[in-house]
Amino acid sequence: MNNLDQLVISATADFAAATEPAKLEDAKARYLGKEGSLTALLKGLGKLPAEERKSTGAAINIAKERIESALTTRRDALKSAQLEAQLATEALDVTLPGRGLPRGSIHPVTISLDRIEQLFRSIGFDVADGPEIETDWHNFTALNTPENHPARSMHDTFYLQGADGKVQDDVLLRTHTSPVQIRSMLAHTQRFQHLETMPELRVICPGRVYRVDSDATHSPMFHQVEGLWIGESVSFADLKGVVADFLRRFFESDDLKVRFRPSFFPFTEPSAEIDVAFMGGELEGRWLEIAGCGMVHPNVLRFGGFDPEKYTGFAFGMGPDRLTMLRYGINDLRLFFEGDLRFLTQFH
Repeated sequence: MNNLDQLVISATADFAAATEPAKLEDAKARYLGKEGSLTALLKGLGKLPAEERKSTGAAINIAKERIESALTTRRDALKSAQLEAQLATEALDVTLPGRGLPRGSIHPVTISLDRIEQLFRSIGFDVADGPEIETDWHNFTALNTPENHPARSMHDTFYLQGADGKVQDDVLLRTHTSPVQIRSMLAHTQRFQHLETMPELRVICPGRVYRVDSDATHSPMFHQVEGLWIGESVSFADLKGVVADFLRRFFESDDLKVRFRPSFFPFTEPSAEIDVAFMGGELEGRWLEIAGCGMVHPNVLRFGGFDPEKYTGFAFGMGPDRLTMLRYGINDLRLFFEGDLRFLTQFH
């Protein structure tokens, strides 16, 4: 028993002398390892007479528990000392001023949208908004789009799925902001239906739209701005003047050339594509398609509550993403959606 007491004292002293976890484990091995002093005593129990084996074994186990307890205590002490040392080296000075966040920047497309709204507001246009989840009637039917038009195909349009898992062919993600024009027309005619002659409706409709398309110049989600002007004597000449003036002001170039090329859209008649040519830079002399426009189709006027025999109007649609690419010399639409700060911070 005296030998066991001395072994516990010796082990406790060795553990206390260990200043690092590795040295503590070395000391543990000398007593509790496979070749340790206490392990050797346990192995020797088999050589003792049967009457001594039980009492000696119990004494050895008590000594083992005392050594293991001393080991655990020293381990905890070393961990506490290590933590205190770490906290001391990593102490924070709470009186120091905060580091703050780096200065952000407005997205280039948002810059263009704000600029477009500002320019059109300056000539009397209001800005209208509408839902991005639309009905087939607002998105296609009210815009004079035939039932068999390719745009209604699931290859071009995102139709939504109902609770039963089936695709709903009358609910979709809007493919253009033209539905906002219809909603604006209906709200306008309802508001002024008591008047013999309604005031003019001038509105632009900016927002996100969705189509099944994706490459360097197309994205499944992109932006569009459409404009509408309806009155008693609105003409194609008004359309040309408004659009040409806007483009020259947007690109800040009096030398910008604008042409209107005959085209077809279901919701306007006559219709035209709008092309521009820059008089300087890498794109000098090249005609670039930039928007579509035309006089509002009589059927669309009727759907909006206007009498086509009394009122005329024009509409146009353009992509702020494309306008932004041309204004800043950006050649890949996907840069707008990747969130790369190396790109975005250029627009501080």
